[in-house]
Amino acid sequence: MTLVDQEPKGGWVVVGACFGALAVIFGVSYSFAAFFESYAREFSASRADVSLVFGVSGLLYFLAGAGGGLLADRHGPRIVTSAGMLCIAAALWVSSQATSLVHIVLAQGVGVGLGIALVYTPAIGCVQPWFTRRRGLAAGLASAGIGAGTLVVPVAVAMAIAACQWRTTLQGLAVFVLVAGLAATSLLKRAPAATARGTAAVPGHTLREAMRSPRFRWLYLATVLGAVPMFVPFAHVSAAARDLGVADAQAVGLVGLIGIGSLTGRFAIGGVADHLGRPRTLVLGMAALGATFVLWLLASSLAGSASAVYAVMAVYAVVMGLSYGGIVSLLPALCMDFFGARAVSSIIGTLYTGAAFGNLAGPWLAGRLFDVQGNYTTVALVCLAFGVAAAGCAGRMRRAA
Repeated sequence: MTLVDQEPKGGWVVVGACFGALAVIFGVSYSFAAFFESYAREFSASRADVSLVFGVSGLLYFLAGAGGGLLADRHGPRIVTSAGMLCIAAALWVSSQATSLVHIVLAQGVGVGLGIALVYTPAIGCVQPWFTRRRGLAAGLASAGIGAGTLVVPVAVAMAIAACQWRTTLQGLAVFVLVAGLAATSLLKRAPAATARGTAAVPGHTLREAMRSPRFRWLYLATVLGAVPMFVPFAHVSAAARDLGVADAQAVGLVGLIGIGSLTGRFAIGGVADHLGRPRTLVLGMAALGATFVLWLLASSLAGSASAVYAVMAVYAVVMGLSYGGIVSLLPALCMDFFGARAVSSIIGTLYTGAAFGNLAGPWLAGRLFDVQGNYTTVALVCLAFGVAAAGCAGRMRRAA
């Protein structure tokens, strides 16, 4: 009988805590779509400039995630993730007092980004060592919190902005993070199998050993390329839908539909991948992510019929979320499969730095292309190409020794 089999309840409690923590932090992150128009009007800013808020936040939480993983390996996930929640709440409150877009970038972009870095990698990393046979399912369930937060929080934020303006909404969001976020992080703990960090009792690679592996390098490159089509929609899909005549509430609701697809992807694809094989499933997920932008292009061709545009964009959002959710649920499980529990949080955090540049450059470039061209056609084509390239790198990872 394995250690995991002896303590399944402890593992599933951690899965639930991780679900809640990720719902909070990514609900906050992806609620940026609801604030987009408010920031543009308040500070008379271009779309490229407003997109920097989301881009800087993503850059930091992916880059600093490696540091968050190292801290969690040393001090445990509970302390590190709770500090991250406090950082996010403080950043949101300070943002509510901003007098310029620069202040928003520094407070919400930098502060929220650093806070998420302290929560995301340590939370998802502490799930993997609890499981062996059902690791894919556990990772999918835990990371489904991202989909749940994406589904609920941006829509709730949009409703709050309509009722009491964006500054008060930011303050309410800060209180939500303190209450719900800290409640979740208080339940995170290391698996017994991972408590002997740094000793021969914990099998697996060190971070340095993993980074020297061809599999890690191809996985890293796939993550870099896949980040562009993965994160452009969170910043721009609502704005694109509004441009094509979709009502504001429905446009913001597209981010919620991405959340629905993401939830489905994390629940369904994680379990399927345990049978089909996680490397093969990642290849299919990356290819599908790029292909969804054909639907975005189709919606653009239907300009003039708001109902038709919304119908196609809604299908796009759900399918894109399905692909995105499946990919994100697979990455931590693949790290555990390939490199073991010894430094899993650090390895996952390092892998996630690959998404940092796509998260910054993708939304900013999409905004700049729109500012120049007045539409998102080229943006959709670029995202399609990046998705195909990411699938190719995932295929090389699958064949690497």
